[in-house]
Amino acid sequence: MAELSKTAKSTTPQSGKSSNLISILAPVICLLAGYLIWRFVLGAASNFGVGAENGGFWPEREAPKTALSKMYLGGIIVPILIGSFLTMITFVVERFLTIQKAVGTSSNADFVRKVQFHLSSKNVDAAIAECDKQKGSVGNVMKAGLHRYKEMTNNSELTTDQKVMAIQKEVEEATALELPMLEKNLVFLSTIASIATLLGLLGTVLGMIRSFSALGEDSGGGAAASKLSVGISEALYNTALGIGTSAFAIIFYNIFTTKIDAITYGIDESGFTLTQSFASQYK
Repeated sequence: MAELSKTAKSTTPQSGKSSNLISILAPVICLLAGYLIWRFVLGAASNFGVGAENGGFWPEREAPKTALSKMYLGGIIVPILIGSFLTMITFVVERFLTIQKAVGTSSNADFVRKVQFHLSSKNVDAAIAECDKQKGSVGNVMKAGLHRYKEMTNNSELTTDQKVMAIQKEVEEATALELPMLEKNLVFLSTIASIATLLGLLGTVLGMIRSFSALGEDSGGGAAASKLSVGISEALYNTALGIGTSAFAIIFYNIFTTKIDAITYGIDESGFTLTQSFASQYK
């Protein structure tokens, strides 16, 4: 227990601070990058036939030369959507690396069977060595439980039920350290999945308002209708960006939650293995 506590105290705060720093800085940096891409890449003067002389925060541009440059004309919501997409990608990569590390080096089912084999031979040290090879969340929880398991085999003061409860409590404490790390930052994906479509619709509505306002000021008949259709096309880029970002966020959120559920099941199975093994062999 002392060994586990020292390890948790020495590593958990540092990893927690690093993860919190990513959570704070990533959305801000991605939103800033979204604006820079919108303003200086999509909105570069060379991409337009009219408005090259204009600068500033939101320069007016006309006559886009490429399909991507038309996205610039979608309005100020476009950089927010680009920033949301970049934020989603950032946390997808971050969660993928974290969960991949938490999965361990091999199948959790095979790992649990190996531990069961060693415990049936009362070789706790070999079982702990398997945990060192496996790593990941299941390996960490199993190792914590095995240290308490080994301690309980030499304890003559407690009853078998009390020893089993002590092992179970150790597993629960180790699990409480692992699960928050797995679920952290998933809230960003779920939030982006919810609001990206709404932001896209907001950008489309604002674009439609600008288009119809311009139509009301123009009495050119066919030319006005043509300008309206172009404006609507530009406004719909917001919807496309919002729906696309939301769809990707939902897909990856479901993938990660499925992987976390599998890891959680492995943790539960490891705890059950330890308590049942001890109860059957040290009555």
